[in-house]
Amino acid sequence: MSDRKSETDLNALDITDAEAAEINRIVHPLVADPAPDADDNLVHVEATPDGVVFITINRPHKKNAFDAATIGALHEAFETLHGADHLRAVFIRGAGGTFSAGADLGWMRDAADWSEADNRDDAMGLAAMLKALHDVPTLTVAVVEGAAMGGGAGLVAACDMAVAVEGSRFAFSEVKLGLIPATIAPYVIEAVGARRARQLFLTANIFDADYAAHAGLIDLVLPEGSVDEFISMLTDSLSGNAPGAMGEAKRLVHDVAGKRVDHGLMEDTAKRIARARVSEEGREGVRAFLDKRKPRWAE
Repeated sequence: MSDRKSETDLNALDITDAEAAEINRIVHPLVADPAPDADDNLVHVEATPDGVVFITINRPHKKNAFDAATIGALHEAFETLHGADHLRAVFIRGAGGTFSAGADLGWMRDAADWSEADNRDDAMGLAAMLKALHDVPTLTVAVVEGAAMGGGAGLVAACDMAVAVEGSRFAFSEVKLGLIPATIAPYVIEAVGARRARQLFLTANIFDADYAAHAGLIDLVLPEGSVDEFISMLTDSLSGNAPGAMGEAKRLVHDVAGKRVDHGLMEDTAKRIARARVSEEGREGVRAFLDKRKPRWAE
């Protein structure tokens, strides 16, 4: 790519508008303002008054494949949610009946001509987007229709919960292209375990929704035409949960998973429940239970 600088030259204080726009046409982490050719239509974000957010990848003509701009738009959407109040759930879908076909072929073709340093910088965009999704402070739910391939399946794994419509297909096919599923690996391994990940990554086979559920990549297989019913049932079930407590419970899992149960961990968890008990939500929730009424967040 002729207008990219060397690795030594590229830093937070020395990046051209063309570089920023090419790497991420929505917002680049190294610049303050959106790139000049930002396209708000790459990702649609809708929110309801009761704290339910719908994020839709909107490249149906490309089967919602990822390129740098789409990854940037998703990153921006997820980062925005980090500061949002009263979140209950975030649903992620793909427009046009396909969740995501993985990497955009044109993007991959261009990347083949980049230097290793350029490719590393580009891959960090996907890694940062997935981390931003992983850290959204409420329940994130992937709703898979059609297919979730490669990075699209990685996006599924980075969510807290995932469902797929009957007939949906999945694959981690990177090794067929001489590549590896590197940036998505932490989330896939967390979802399915190391042994299953080795099998999925090394065979690169396409598998269906039933096998995805068996493997642990998704939680539930939905009959055709039942997505809206599922979303309604789940959001109704979450309406009685305290939004702040949901975020703290998710953070608890992130911080405790894999830790040895020692005095330090015991003390940390004791501090967390003590803080929750004296919080506004904690006090309101207990009082509402004792008074046999709904807490304010559920009214």
